[in-house]
Amino acid sequence: MARTADRSNKKSAKAISDNGDSPMKHHPYHGMVATLATMHRKEIAVAPPFKELVGLHVISAADIDTDALGTFSGDIPRIGSMGEVATRKARLGMTAANTRIGLASEGTFGPHPAIPFITAGMELLKLVDDDRGIEISESLVTPDIVFQKAILRPGEDLTSFLASCRFPSHGLIARPNAPGVSTPIIKDILTRDDLDNAIAMLARQSDDGRVVLSNDMRAHRNPTRMRSLDKLAIKLAQRVASLCPACGSPGFGKSGQIDGLPCMDCGSPTRSPMLDKFGCVACGCSETRTRADGKTRENPMYCDYCNP
Repeated sequence: MARTADRSNKKSAKAISDNGDSPMKHHPYHGMVATLATMHRKEIAVAPPFKELVGLHVISAADIDTDALGTFSGDIPRIGSMGEVATRKARLGMTAANTRIGLASEGTFGPHPAIPFITAGMELLKLVDDDRGIEISESLVTPDIVFQKAILRPGEDLTSFLASCRFPSHGLIARPNAPGVSTPIIKDILTRDDLDNAIAMLARQSDDGRVVLSNDMRAHRNPTRMRSLDKLAIKLAQRVASLCPACGSPGFGKSGQIDGLPCMDCGSPTRSPMLDKFGCVACGCSETRTRADGKTRENPMYCDYCNP
């Protein structure tokens, strides 16, 4: 399976590794090994940016069951926040491979936090370093997802639905239209024969003879999600490559923002961010910087005084 990064992402990663402030060979992680806890081939997206930007070799842990911490299909519920589960998952891989550095990702799908009526994918990727006692994470919210769902009966026309699912390049899962997580679930539906057989079998187990079909959101069955993980891996690798100016620890990066960007008409502070806050995950060193986009004034439509 080929790496799913687009060409622009590859170029940006290469440029940073070649032109970064600190040569890669002097990075604390250069030549070290980190374990990525995954059953779903996420190393395809995650490993290359860390090798290119940091010199960190990312391997996948064999014979671990990350599904035990929760599944997208809901048959195993996720207990805890995305960050908590990512930490547990990373340590699962670290224990299996006997490494001191681990990586893990968690994802969820639902309403976009800022744009009404749009479904978004929310991804978190975390690095855990037991030698330094630090955790470094980055997140990504993207509307670029393939996540469709339908309830249907055997024999119904699936042409439009399968097109929206991008089947068969994106896999499907199926279950009877019945309440509860104990109902049977069929995953890894990758061909039309697989799909027709699953619908026929599960319809007989459903009270109303209908079946629930939805996209399989596991990374190795959803190329669109794999591309999102690639972007997020570059984002985290860039942060890991940034060393704290005070203690030299990896992971110096954006930690928040300070609101108050002045209105371009009246000059009153708005709720829009004015400054970015950067910090170290190890020593607590922090600093503020002007916005990366250079914006110094806000449109009056976002001003509570001009547009109450």
